Amino acid sequence: MVGKYKIITLCGSTRFKDQFMETQKRLTLEGNIVISVGLFGHSGDAEVWENMDEGTLTKTKEMLDDMHKRKIDMADEIFVINVGGYIGSSTRSEIAYAAEKCKVIRYLEKN
Repeated sequence: MVGKYKIITLCGSTRFKDQFMETQKRLTLEGNIVISVGLFGHSGDAEVWENMDEGTLTKTKEMLDDMHKRKIDMADEIFVINVGGYIGSSTRSEIAYAAEKCKVIRYLEKN
């Protein structure tokens, strides 16, 4: 299949790494370009934060949050990984940002 592919950015807590990977695979096989998180800071990439002083940690988290909003800018829609209905504050801000930008917002689990 060749054509125009919808671009979907995944949003959600990085504690749900398995669900991110499963969703990315499924959406890709459905013919979408999927943009995901760059690392899983809450499940598997803990070494990223090791030995960072508080100032560097804060700046890095701010950069990652901003970077994810740029990923939302590139997308046609976002897909929220909300396992058990969980949506944290960072994800809430991403949802609000996507809504401001008139992006389609879909969820893994019904709210």
